[in-house]
Amino acid sequence: MFIKVLGAAAGGGYPQWNCNHPNSRLARLKTSNAVPRTQSSIAVSSDKKKWFIFNASPDLRQQLWDNPELMPSPDDPLRYSPIMGVILTNADVDHTAGLINLRESQKFNLYATNRVLDVIGKNSIFNVLNPKFVKKLPIKLANILELNDTEDNFSGISIKPFSVPGKVALWLEDESKGKNFGSVEEDTIALEVTGANNKKFFYIPACASIPEWLLTKLDNSELVFFDGTLWQDDEMIKQNVGIKTGKRMGHISMSGEEGSIEILNKINIKRKVFIHINTTNPALLEDSNERKIAKENGWEIAYDTMEIKL
Repeated sequence: MFIKVLGAAAGGGYPQWNCNHPNSRLARLKTSNAVPRTQSSIAVSSDKKKWFIFNASPDLRQQLWDNPELMPSPDDPLRYSPIMGVILTNADVDHTAGLINLRESQKFNLYATNRVLDVIGKNSIFNVLNPKFVKKLPIKLANILELNDTEDNFSGISIKPFSVPGKVALWLEDESKGKNFGSVEEDTIALEVTGANNKKFFYIPACASIPEWLLTKLDNSELVFFDGTLWQDDEMIKQNVGIKTGKRMGHISMSGEEGSIEILNKINIKRKVFIHINTTNPALLEDSNERKIAKENGWEIAYDTMEIKL
């Protein structure tokens, strides 16, 4: 099973378009320690010929350009794509807006929870996805789902979705529905992904906390992609570039006693990769103390075009 990181940054990418934070300035200067990243997405394949995209980033067109395996080869038909399907883990803009890039009447399967499919169905902009070509398939929590290609042949890859702590997408928040803004368990899911060789990995790009049951599930994993949005919960407030904490946004932080580094140190994970990393996170800088701490605790920081074989 082959995994490609199409985008490693959180919403807005790295650097964000209107951010003048030191992290962002270094990336614009193209310094060697501050590598730009597009918005969060991965692609998975059993054979490097047929691919499934996990979350459709607004940067998808650029991501396909940077990963030619996901574009037609010279021997393919005049209209063809090796993208067999798209799987959504939530309805966030940085995970759904890229669907608009896939509007040229090309067959692919779209997988999401009924909650997210309903949101997409009610937003007329997504009517550009021609239903004659794009098949919408519901994901049911805790059920194994085999991912088929566009001819309904099993790809060798299956997913088992499960809900993780989080919240409804920002643009769907309803303050009248209480402190969690009307969130339900289908709003934020994670995926256990299994390849034809029975190798498995976990993809968790958004997670607000790590309860005991999640620790048990992830123990002895071969590979985990995990939410790396912020280094510390109030970093955007302290650095005067935002007004929200990580908890308010539905993201656990990397550092601290309640952070993912400390908590996930309690279990055994062979390979740990942070993804969905915000432009303010100092762990993005390759020579930062925060990067050093993450590395010393066994973590890698995902980057665009990163490839892992299981």
